[in-house]
Amino acid sequence: MTQWIPGWTTRKPERRDLILALSGSDVVKPDTGWLHSGDSSLFRDNLPDSVSLGSYGGRDVFVTELPDTDTGSQELIPLRDALLVLGDAPVEMLSTGFQVWQWWLDHRYCGRCGAQTGFHPRERAKWCDACGIPWYPRLAPCVIVVIRRDDRLLLAKSSRTKRHFYSLIAGFVEPGESLEGAVHREVKEETGLEVTNIRYHASQAWPFPHQLMVGFFADYAGGELVLQEDEIADANWFLPGDTPPVPPETTISGQLIRAMENEISRGGIPV
Repeated sequence: MTQWIPGWTTRKPERRDLILALSGSDVVKPDTGWLHSGDSSLFRDNLPDSVSLGSYGGRDVFVTELPDTDTGSQELIPLRDALLVLGDAPVEMLSTGFQVWQWWLDHRYCGRCGAQTGFHPRERAKWCDACGIPWYPRLAPCVIVVIRRDDRLLLAKSSRTKRHFYSLIAGFVEPGESLEGAVHREVKEETGLEVTNIRYHASQAWPFPHQLMVGFFADYAGGELVLQEDEIADANWFLPGDTPPVPPETTISGQLIRAMENEISRGGIPV
């Protein structure tokens, strides 16, 4: 099976290479697959500013962005739809592509002195000659947690989304805070509950715009549901197999929910 292999080069793309084309928050999808050939008429014989991502099937892959007026008749697919709805989407490659491109846009100039940056000679970083410092792709760590209470799990609906999914409690890690401390704080702030027995389960890069979601299991330790209304529209305890719609397993939230449902259904006891 052909695989995408993450990588990095400072060279510019050539016509034999593959291109992940973006347009704002959309993927510009070719008729087949997700990558365009560098000699596609979409680029009008002039490959735009691009950044290296790695390789696919032995060919180097680059990411670029096209103006809305240059996407032709190609299908535009919102990134969230690609990750949440389309089962054939190369989730890791798309996620990396969006995050790398956002980093490229954000660090054209040094954040300290304002000078224009160039490539770092050895690694994926922008380099400021004036300051002698690198600017790496930014990562924002977030915690996301599925909470168990006996034979039920807590699901919550965000007040900030139009999707009908019920998902999990999540939030950004604050400066000086541990991951476990962030779990305690976010759960208390958004639901009024206390939790215990916090244990790591899995993680996922989430490109909105550059988050690293760190997923945990936790057990209910006390309190009644008191929702933070600007964050949570609804929340309740649900039995496995009797939940409202939840995110797919391409997402860390979907993976956590299904893993907890399996643990409860097997009669597993948290340790």
